[in-house]
Amino acid sequence: MRIARFSIDGNVAFGAVEGDKPDELVLDIIKGIPFADFELSGTKVPLNKVRLLPPVLPNKVVAFGRNYAEHARELGNEVPDAPFAFFKPSTSVIGSGDEIQYPSFSNELHYEAELAVVIGRMCREVPRERVKDVILGYTCANDVTARDVQKREKQWARAKGFDGACPLGPWVETDVDPSDLTIQCTVNGQQRQLGRTSEMIHSIEDLIVNITEAMTLLPGDVILTGTPAGVGPLNVGDEVAVTIEGIGTLTNKVIKRG
Repeated sequence: MRIARFSIDGNVAFGAVEGDKPDELVLDIIKGIPFADFELSGTKVPLNKVRLLPPVLPNKVVAFGRNYAEHARELGNEVPDAPFAFFKPSTSVIGSGDEIQYPSFSNELHYEAELAVVIGRMCREVPRERVKDVILGYTCANDVTARDVQKREKQWARAKGFDGACPLGPWVETDVDPSDLTIQCTVNGQQRQLGRTSEMIHSIEDLIVNITEAMTLLPGDVILTGTPAGVGPLNVGDEVAVTIEGIGTLTNKVIKRG
């Protein structure tokens, strides 16, 4: 099931996305929230009549860096022996179609296409064999990074946590095997990144076991699983799209910060 969060006529709701052709997709409005038992209302609205919102509002986004060997090497970093985590705040999250405002304190903004894991239930100290039980589904993410700031500041809070630095969407796919999916990033229609989730150094199970040893994850929290090689610059006016096989496409335009 594809679960979207959207607004229509000033109201916010979740809906199940139905259909295959992009111009014929409809939303069956969900009674309740997707983190508990819910029913489909049978009330349907065309997807092109609503505004898509970030598919979840996470309490926290836990991002794992250098989880693809070629990406680590392209930036001159060693491949980590253990998962390497950092945070992006909830205020960095935007949805598909929202604008990425180029931060005024950076001159080198980069895209990073990633598979995002959406947590479905509160969990802590999750054993490997139970990881699938705590996952609601998967979505596309762009770990937008002020690369120059990242290089000169030891902490990545500003480089990766500014407003708009975490586009997510377009929806959560609950029924997909994440072990070997194609990840692609295009800028203005030109391919910049192409990889597969099977190239991850540390698996989704590794990442969730690692982070839940330290902290509790809440429903709606998001895990970013790392980016393949090919990261590069974004400029004002660019349109960046992250497409993940079996999930969909997350699209955002870069604008000058007002």
